[in-house]
Amino acid sequence: MSDISQLKAFAQAAIDRRRDWIVSVAKMVANNPELGFREVATASLVSKKLSELGISHEKGIALTGLKGYLDGGSKGPTVGIIGEMDSLRVPGHPDADPDSGAAHACGHHCQLGMLLGVATALSQPEVLGALSGRIALMGLPAEEFTDVEYRWRLHQEGRLGLMGGKQEFIRLGAFDDVDMAMMVHTAASSYKTKFTAGGSSNGHLVKHVTFVGKAAHAGGSPHRGVNALQAALIALNALNAQRETFRDWDTIRLHGIITEGGAAGNAIPAQVRYEGRVRGASLAAIDDANRKMDRSLRAGALALGAKVNIVTIPGYLPVLNDAGLMGVFRQNAEALVGRDSFKVHPEDRVKGGSTDMGDLSQIMPAIHPYTGGASGMGHGVDYTIVDYEQAVIRPAKAMSMTVIDLLADGAAQGLEVIAKSNPPMTKDQYLSLQNSRLTEESYLGE
Repeated sequence: MSDISQLKAFAQAAIDRRRDWIVSVAKMVANNPELGFREVATASLVSKKLSELGISHEKGIALTGLKGYLDGGSKGPTVGIIGEMDSLRVPGHPDADPDSGAAHACGHHCQLGMLLGVATALSQPEVLGALSGRIALMGLPAEEFTDVEYRWRLHQEGRLGLMGGKQEFIRLGAFDDVDMAMMVHTAASSYKTKFTAGGSSNGHLVKHVTFVGKAAHAGGSPHRGVNALQAALIALNALNAQRETFRDWDTIRLHGIITEGGAAGNAIPAQVRYEGRVRGASLAAIDDANRKMDRSLRAGALALGAKVNIVTIPGYLPVLNDAGLMGVFRQNAEALVGRDSFKVHPEDRVKGGSTDMGDLSQIMPAIHPYTGGASGMGHGVDYTIVDYEQAVIRPAKAMSMTVIDLLADGAAQGLEVIAKSNPPMTKDQYLSLQNSRLTEESYLGE
């Protein structure tokens, strides 16, 4: 079988035959949400299902990640298909874990269904034998940059280098043999819109901040203490005062949470911890906003005579959707849902959120389109999947057909995508940049 349309029909039929199995995996993951770099049960489930398909794979990459291959009938480029494994802390979500508060309020469980759908379609001998190249099937940990103290501890223990899933995969060389990569993320959308693509996303830096004061009796001798909580509040007010200095087109977002606010209500807080984000549309804008955040943090310490320790952790880079790769995906997605159901955002539209797919897109052709099928607010208590056909099955078919286009006919189209792509960084340049963004400063406000 060599006709591309026949290969695509065969791949779609394979997915249809195992639709219930594919969707059931996504639902099983949703029912057992795990946080980043803790996806032990999720990774075990994905591993089991890959084994059921006869696909050998490596486990334990970046602690919990995995990677398997499908080898085509002849040599050619490698296409990476990515599924993210982690969830979020969303206490109050109906499917939240009662202990951790973890819930799949972003749809990553659907990506794992898509991953296995692609594996199902392309592992058919009739399809695989007609392809020139390899498909790397990758379960990635820790896209959601949460639990910063935990990740920082793993880094200090030498168990992590970079602290996001794809970042660490890149550092460890797990993408060295991948020439291009794709994934599809779920989103709430209108009835008419089934897929969206284009635009970019914010990059970000992550802040792990500790204010250190001096404990004292809050009623009897507050003058003998140094209030770390007040220092933090002054810092946050100073940070809020910076907002009028940000340009609209830089899409700056400054936000965070206090993870430790003191030990007891009757004692002056001696230690307060803050976890924050600095987001922006470009590295220059992020760096500018980060300097302003650091000034604000120091100001809080100075006002109270406290100490502040500021750890800046390299977060994610803005997404660059490769035009050639997106064009191939779009053709196949539109074949499933119609041209009017595929919405393309302009290049200058920047989503306020961030993803480590941005990091990957800086070093190779990559795309991060979205599929409908969800309802509610992303990262919210009402986010749920209402249409698994659109959230899992159709994107699995679209990616499968895209891979066929890329690797059929001697991988002519795939090689063309690679040749026309011009990523701004090499892997070494990327690692140098990210390593330079990791800093630690202690400031004594006296």
